[in-house]
Amino acid sequence: MAHRSRVQLAVLLAAVVLVTVAVARWQSRPGAAPEPAAVTSTCAGHPMTATRQLRGMWLTTVNNTDWPSRPGLPEEQVKTEYNDWLDLAQRRGHNAVFVHVRPAGDAFWESDYAPWSYYLTGRADGQGPGWDPMAFMIAEAHARNMEFHAWFNPYKAYRSGVFAELPPDHPLRAHPDWAVAYPAKGKGSRLYYDPGIPEARTFVEDSILDAVNRYDLDGVHFDDFFYPYPSGGEDFDDTATFKAQGRGIASKADWRRDNVNLLVRETNERIKAAKPWVKFGISPFGIWRNESTDPLGSPTRGLQSYDAIYADTRRWVRERWVDYIVPQLYWHIGFAIADYAKLLPWWSELVANSPVQLYIGQADYRIGQKGAWSHPGELDKQLALNRQYRVTGSVHFSARQVKADRLGAVSRYAEAHYAEPALVPAMSQLPGKRPAAPEVEADRVDGGVRLRWEGGATSYAVYRVDGDAARLVGTTRGTTWVDATKSEAPHTYCVTGLDRLWNEGTASEPRVVA
Repeated sequence: MAHRSRVQLAVLLAAVVLVTVAVARWQSRPGAAPEPAAVTSTCAGHPMTATRQLRGMWLTTVNNTDWPSRPGLPEEQVKTEYNDWLDLAQRRGHNAVFVHVRPAGDAFWESDYAPWSYYLTGRADGQGPGWDPMAFMIAEAHARNMEFHAWFNPYKAYRSGVFAELPPDHPLRAHPDWAVAYPAKGKGSRLYYDPGIPEARTFVEDSILDAVNRYDLDGVHFDDFFYPYPSGGEDFDDTATFKAQGRGIASKADWRRDNVNLLVRETNERIKAAKPWVKFGISPFGIWRNESTDPLGSPTRGLQSYDAIYADTRRWVRERWVDYIVPQLYWHIGFAIADYAKLLPWWSELVANSPVQLYIGQADYRIGQKGAWSHPGELDKQLALNRQYRVTGSVHFSARQVKADRLGAVSRYAEAHYAEPALVPAMSQLPGKRPAAPEVEADRVDGGVRLRWEGGATSYAVYRVDGDAARLVGTTRGTTWVDATKSEAPHTYCVTGLDRLWNEGTASEPRVVA
């Protein structure tokens, strides 16, 4: 890289100019910068405003990265730790949590398709803890009016690559032909389900649908692990599968991509057939392809997920096989190889004219590293930049970094961008029904102003008139809410109902508390 030819330098400069022009043109397009507060109705003649923004964090269970703090903890400690994470999320203004429920071919619920997770039970025999963690996790998230997205690693089959270590009831003992061992960086190897075997793919989908059918999930979520990332020049050993199951596809790379595409498309179709309101989203590696490889690619020169792990993320959005996409843009603004400020417009352009919502995976884990990440304002700047494009949310990796608040960076961006409550963006492509207006009563109590109402909505949004607008001040799944604002002045309130997809109904009659 130190000795570019003049031709290479000219090409690079031309590319920079083209990207700069493209970004400028994009920023000048009407509607390129969505308003953070959308007018919904009126309260006592004042426009009602509520920010529509998903805010969440990943709660990672693999290797007990975030939770539980170690394997084999007593039930009450596991529950306490989980609630502490949700309380943290609430304090930081979040309205969604993405929990790792199938980190390595295992399960955080009693499943016929996977053994219990070692990271929960501390047992290598696949036996359960004697209680239902999934039901508990969902109930506690919903009690805080937070969405619960169940996070699955679909192809990972076991936490090691040693077949003899599998629990007695592991599915691969009955189907050893489905297993492929592949090196894990610095950690031996791991077992994977072979994505090219139709029966294995269907089994993986069945394991996901098992959770969808049995639990009140808000979303099913995949991260960036499909075919494993390249490791030491090793090839994923699926040559025999390709010969037997090639479906007439000439290129193994195209065949692998088609295998992943089938999983994504079929999973979405099966979720929607079972529960049409359950969202399906994926958080891919932040680069689809570089524009030097493909003119449709981004102005980057990093690893290409299309080629390296056979993830055609661009097609998933264009075919509408996902409801939301969360690219992991884990690089700083100005990074030469993958500039956040250049990748963001590329992803924004991809979702344009599409119902697929764009959230961004934010790199909280990089806070405190050398260079740009040593400044506490990097994520603050990134979230500000998000507002200029079609970004309707952010998910932070991961929970322990949100808690650590290194350099005070989390407090900084939370105060700047998450200080006010927000409603999760509604999805027009999913079935919903706006609830009727609730009947509201209000009175003063020692703690402030208490609102009470009756209604049949999933949750409720509370608005208070402040100045020239009625602004969102809280949400709840209950039918009471207390405004603890210390003020003797009269306040005017309205309440709206929200269905489970955050479609908002008409406002209640205003209630004035003197």
